[in-house]
This record gives sequence, C-alpha cells and structure tokens, in this order.
Amino acid sequence: MSRRTYEKNGAFILFADDLENFVKDKRESWRATPRKARRRQRRYKNRLTREILSNKDFF
Repeated sequence: MSRRTYEKNGAFILFADDLENFVKDKRESWRATPRKARRRQRRYKNRLTREILSNKDFF
C-alpha cells in the first residue's frame, strides 16, 4: 500500500503538473463512493498547495 500525501512532501513539487501525479490517497478504494474519493483528493491537493505557497524558501 502506498503512503499518504503529507504537507512536508510539498518540497518535492517543482511544477504545477507534478501536483496531479504526486497526490495519493492510500484509502481511495475504501471510500464509500467515488465522489468522496475525489473530494478527499481535492483536500490533499489544497493542503499541498497551501504548504507550497507558505514555504518562503521556495521563492
């Protein structure tokens, strides 16, 4: 089973396209509906985006 995506992994994202490939929800198949899985993926992406923007060493 793959690891979850955490905020500290935002340091490894260099381009916006990498975000789509980098976000992984290890419990995606356990979600009740595909809609809930998509919602969770969106939350992971938002968390990573906030981390990237708040990382002042990045810019």
